[in-house]
Amino acid sequence: VSQQILTIQTAIRRNASEVELIGRSLKLNPSIGIFITMNPGYIGRSNLPDNLKQLFRSIAMTKPDSELIAQIMLYSQGFH
Repeated sequence: VSQQILTIQTAIRRNASEVELIGRSLKLNPSIGIFITMNPGYIGRSNLPDNLKQLFRSIAMTKPDSELIAQIMLYSQGFH
């Protein structure tokens, strides 16, 4: 999988219109996005292999504070 993703990423950087994967030539959409989601609390989750991890940037997401968001929205509408 990591080799195929690397092939796609390389083709995008070269502005190629096609990419060859598994012996097939495929049209390449330059606005493609490849994402991997990980659930740290999920039972049975396994870590990504290092060669796949190197192809992606890590980001962290947190649960939004709904109360704070609602408070700011109300303040912005003139409620105090």
